[in-house]
Amino acid sequence: MRTVAVVGASLAGLSSARALRSQGFDGRLVVIGDEAHRPYDRPPLSKEFLAGKVSLPDIALEADDEELEAEWLLGVRAERLDQQGQQVVLGDGRRIRADGVVLATGASARSLPGLSALSGVHVLRTLDDALALRAELESGRRLVVIGAGFIGAEVASTAHQLGLDVTVVEAMPTPLAGPLGTEMGAVVGGLHADHGVRLLCGTGVRRVVGAERAQGVELLDGTLLQADVVLVGVGAQPNVDWLRGSALELADGVQCDSGGRTAVPHVVAVGDCAAWYDGRLGGHHRVEHWTGALDRPKRAVATLLSGDSSGPEPAPAYFWSDQYDVRIQFAGNAQLADSVRIEDGDPDERSFLAVYRRDDDAVAVLAMNQPRLFTRWRRSLAAAPVTAPVTTSATASLTAPVTATR
Repeated sequence: MRTVAVVGASLAGLSSARALRSQGFDGRLVVIGDEAHRPYDRPPLSKEFLAGKVSLPDIALEADDEELEAEWLLGVRAERLDQQGQQVVLGDGRRIRADGVVLATGASARSLPGLSALSGVHVLRTLDDALALRAELESGRRLVVIGAGFIGAEVASTAHQLGLDVTVVEAMPTPLAGPLGTEMGAVVGGLHADHGVRLLCGTGVRRVVGAERAQGVELLDGTLLQADVVLVGVGAQPNVDWLRGSALELADGVQCDSGGRTAVPHVVAVGDCAAWYDGRLGGHHRVEHWTGALDRPKRAVATLLSGDSSGPEPAPAYFWSDQYDVRIQFAGNAQLADSVRIEDGDPDERSFLAVYRRDDDAVAVLAMNQPRLFTRWRRSLAAAPVTAPVTTSATASLTAPVTATR
């Protein structure tokens, strides 16, 4: 390979560029990004950066002395990938010919229909999103957060600390039931009530009220919530529309094997846009977490350079969230479990560790303010052999009772 194009200039793209150089690629390296900014760290956008505690230089991902000898094409969007996967067509008309391509285009925040014309309504995915939202988070204002996922919860926590009156609206009966199960989702969602933030579950949003600027949020049950600022945190969708018409297999992301290899030779995919095959789940799965964007590019680049994607399964997904001065950590997949049990600590004290099991096998672990114990369990999960995927009893809701050990 003489030229490799990395499409996407966030953490997954930068990690891919680093892996290419560290694994011996010494040819032309082109990194393409639709944002004008150099790579930056996204987790602080909903926390320290949003609160004004850190600045842009603090969240830069590149070291001052880092030199990848790459061509950076920033502020330009990739529009098309040819059938052979060897030419990336850019929005400004340029065509980048490459012997290998790494797809790292990430995901975009979902919004709600009819909101684009209203000021005061925000999503949070990019640095520019965070700057726009930060400018509106003034003490005494009323913020309504639509969606009680991790982004919504983190923004609610940050805004509360900044002195705003915060209400969180969640359409599901329990927040975070998807990633954590209903029991543990309810425990983590309880952090809002602990700090005087209203959490309204089980009702959707009918509309955001306002002419030119948002003034309130009307719920499906008729409740009208007054609002000066609205954040829509209803998830993200992979940035793969530009790949339609190529020979890639697309569903919820670019379909890959467990080494990042796609249906097109010399094209791999990483980060939030990539749905790698997961032997634990028996299907393709997108991992939208920081550690996946950091670690999986090493495996994908090895696949790209050698053509061999064989190897061990990637480690179980891991993520963390900081809310109201509580560190929440999770590894594994709750959908594989049929029970969850408190192994240490007390959920009421917001300091505990819970283990999710299928039969007697641990398949996931959740901790609140238990970093050392969590690290040991996470290592144990990563070392466990991959078993056959669940076909019957597993459920994301985990309706079996939560039991505790002391």
